[in-house]
Amino acid sequence: MDCTNASQIPEWIWPVIIILALWTFFWKGLAMWHAARKKNGIWFVILMIFNTIGILDIYYLLCVEKIKIKKLLK
Repeated sequence: MDCTNASQIPEWIWPVIIILALWTFFWKGLAMWHAARKKNGIWFVILMIFNTIGILDIYYLLCVEKIKIKKLLK
């Protein structure tokens, strides 16, 4: 597959990209917000630099900060 021609990109890929982008934006924003509130600058920078489709962000929230899911969404 030659990526120089956009018409060769499968149509199903665009909804997947949009869903992953929204997923990542949500978790990254939530994790960075919590890191900033707790003045945890190192984690804030790590979360800002590394894009892991939300995996690192979820790890920070649930394992480092030990925040329960119900409390996260309040």
